[in-house]
Amino acid sequence: MPISHIETLRTMLREEKGVLLPGAPNALAARIVADLGFKAVYLTGAGLTNMHLGLPDLGFMDLTQATEHVIAIRGVIDLPLIVDADTGFGNAINVTHTVRGLEQAGASAIQIEDQHAPKRCGHFSGKELISAEEMIGKINAAVDTRRQNLIIIARTDACAVDGFEAAIERASRYIEAGADVTFVEAPETFEDLKAIPSRLKAPQLLNMVLGGKTPIVDEGTAAEIGFSLVLYANAALQGAVHGMQMTLSSLKKEGVLAEDAVTSFAERQRLVGKPAFDALEARYAATFTAPS
Repeated sequence: MPISHIETLRTMLREEKGVLLPGAPNALAARIVADLGFKAVYLTGAGLTNMHLGLPDLGFMDLTQATEHVIAIRGVIDLPLIVDADTGFGNAINVTHTVRGLEQAGASAIQIEDQHAPKRCGHFSGKELISAEEMIGKINAAVDTRRQNLIIIARTDACAVDGFEAAIERASRYIEAGADVTFVEAPETFEDLKAIPSRLKAPQLLNMVLGGKTPIVDEGTAAEIGFSLVLYANAALQGAVHGMQMTLSSLKKEGVLAEDAVTSFAERQRLVGKPAFDALEARYAATFTAPS
């Protein structure tokens, strides 16, 4: 059965280039992404791990936590939702369970990668890869299991382990296996970055990590080169951390906060949809007539 948010994303991948894809570590961040008019949102595994668990991106997130956040996000936004599923949370058999759960929870796409578990952030050192054959088995399992035309994004971390050419070869094989989109993580030169869309016959995702290994390009340049999606997985999280540090440092120093030092109470309520719930409360409130 066609699902509207999945078909919206498929159309976007066919027809558009350079679409900015902000990451959200939770449902409130996803609401803000939607409120600002972006076209899609990405549930970031690193951001979820950092924000929800207070831990680094070293494979601590599990399927239950990811699924709970997908359900929460899908409950408050209609945008296409791309979900970082790390390594698929196990082997090919585990991937079938991952696909079923995240698809039913409301994912439009899932991203799986070819690292050994526990995985590492794509811009950390010390990554290790599974064989291309094992990853192809995971992609086959994902494609065979999906029931709602869920989009499968295959990420390779081979650039950091075996070099750029090995990453292109792996990505090509993943496309042949049925991946709808590929994601060559952490190319380190602009020349390599430019080569990715021209050498791979599927839509491509570009990951922009401030302070990471990949050269930063703007959305226009990314579109011109040929990337479909331009991911800023943790910009919102890093901005939120910066804001919390600044605000709480001021509180500690001054002992009090001015109202204009933070987002207003009214704006916070707007962002979480309280006016809509107020309207529902008024609509469904029981009428009471006092006895005469």
